[in-house]
Amino acid sequence: MRALVVGGTGNVGKLLLQQLLERGVEVRAIVRSAESVPATLSGNPKLSLIEASLLDLSEAELVTHVRGCDAVLSTLGHNMNLGSIPVLGIWASPRDLVLRASKRMCGAIEKIRPETPIKFILLNTVGVTNPAGTDIGVRSRTERAIFWTLEALIPPHRDNVLAAEYMNKEIGTGNQSIEWTAVRPDGFIDGDVSEYTTHDSIQHSLFDVNNTTKANIAHFMAELAVNPETFAAWKGKMPVIIDAKQKKQLQ
Repeated sequence: MRALVVGGTGNVGKLLLQQLLERGVEVRAIVRSAESVPATLSGNPKLSLIEASLLDLSEAELVTHVRGCDAVLSTLGHNMNLGSIPVLGIWASPRDLVLRASKRMCGAIEKIRPETPIKFILLNTVGVTNPAGTDIGVRSRTERAIFWTLEALIPPHRDNVLAAEYMNKEIGTGNQSIEWTAVRPDGFIDGDVSEYTTHDSIQHSLFDVNNTTKANIAHFMAELAVNPETFAAWKGKMPVIIDAKQKKQLQ
């Protein structure tokens, strides 16, 4: 199996590379700086590093990198800091990184017209309501107002919302070239891989935040890539992932 990963130098991305390589997957990773990839990973013969900015690649270059892959996984996100200035990165460009990257990768897949659909696995967030309607009734009126305000004022949140809408409405479930899923964790924390649960809808209110280890997020995304049964269960959906210990605290 071969997979293309974008965002492989981020907190979740590095762990995802590790998870895929441990499963014997041949990985291509588009990274801004190859030096940011740990030596324990970069020395793996199954890992090919492509040093480039995804948004700067031509369509032909991106098609070349996607061609031959069974899955494309994106852990791209926004840097909340701008240099040494905390939080300012929220308003830095590109404000639509996740949406633009998703469109470019899906466009490359469709350009190839693969005989078998290629999996597109996107890292999203539990702050985004599933456009398919699985979260109806979960959020209170106050919570919906808060998230509406966040979407209007905070570019990274709006970016994730628009990326989810693009996957649901533009790619949909009938695309002949792409089969997708968007993973929705909550607060990202450090920790080892542990037991976790996955759900079709949001399991808690905005004010009862629970965390998910980055290792578990990476593990689940890797499972979606390599395990046909896992992917079949979540194809065209936006699963919420929760650490099992957090889930028990909610019950």
